Amino acid sequence: MNVEKIWDNWNNAGVFSGVFSVSDEQGVIFERCCGYRNRSEGLANNRDTAFGIASGTKLFTGLAICKLIDAGKLSLDDKLWNILPYDLGKIDKRVSIFHLLTHTSGIGDYLDEEAPDSDEKEQELCNKYPVYLWERLEYYLQMITPLPPKFEPGERFGYSNAGFIMLGLVIEAVSGMSYQQFVTDHIIVPLKLKHTGFYRMDALPANTALGYIEDTSSGLMRTNIYSLPVLGGSDGGLYTCAGDLDILWRAVFTGRILSEEMLQAFLKSHVTRKEGSSYGLGIYRNDIQGHTFYYAVGGDFGVDFFTSYFPEHKITASALGNTELNTYPLLDALFSE
Repeated sequence: MNVEKIWDNWNNAGVFSGVFSVSDEQGVIFERCCGYRNRSEGLANNRDTAFGIASGTKLFTGLAICKLIDAGKLSLDDKLWNILPYDLGKIDKRVSIFHLLTHTSGIGDYLDEEAPDSDEKEQELCNKYPVYLWERLEYYLQMITPLPPKFEPGERFGYSNAGFIMLGLVIEAVSGMSYQQFVTDHIIVPLKLKHTGFYRMDALPANTALGYIEDTSSGLMRTNIYSLPVLGGSDGGLYTCAGDLDILWRAVFTGRILSEEMLQAFLKSHVTRKEGSSYGLGIYRNDIQGHTFYYAVGGDFGVDFFTSYFPEHKITASALGNTELNTYPLLDALFSE
């Protein structure tokens, strides 16, 4: 894999702001740190800088649910209505943990990324429900439970942020602790991920990247503090760095997080998205010409992210950006190599 050539072809305009890092079992084999974590202060991004990863958080949520299944506290067949102590409104009573993990639940989505105007709808939602109030997962219920289903449970893959909010609530109901604390205690701390956490947008620790959005009216870059929940939840909002993601992938594939049986279920292709692309229990999978790759992605206001693992070569590759440049072509190029 000629990573440097792939990088040069993709970033030929030199506008990427973030960290791109590729590692094998011996350590980093290629890395580029570009742009600034704080533009006003001229503070540059570096390999330990923590970035928001938006929906990349779903990888952690999937692992957390699978840990509870491993512990015998949940099963894939358990029904959402039988677990949560809330009136779930219009959510279909047939929806199971499996449906939620595989994006096949069909429940109405408060942030429907299948809609053509999803960015505008997200900003409208943030205006109606001020993001500084989005601290607890129960807060999201008022935005989700009144919505009618999009399709029958199990009918198809339909990317669902609401589904992963529900999984976070399941984790809270079963574990007796907040979703954020469960992930911290059972994944982040045991793996010694030193630059990973659910940081408040208004209290970011040192060496954490601010996310930047271009103001279309003025052309100025502003931070995303008024555009994202003040505290990340189970569908998005975790912060992490390239090195911690490398640790996470290797822990997943060496059985340090899940049992072998649960790991195989986690990685298995459960629902097809398009030719060669499928979804496991919280993780994307690509099968191209006999080669299998796994990955997670995320994108939001001032956030652009992917992380991937190539089992044949035991290579990890992650791009963490604090603008909205769109690193997906870089990910596609790595898959195609």
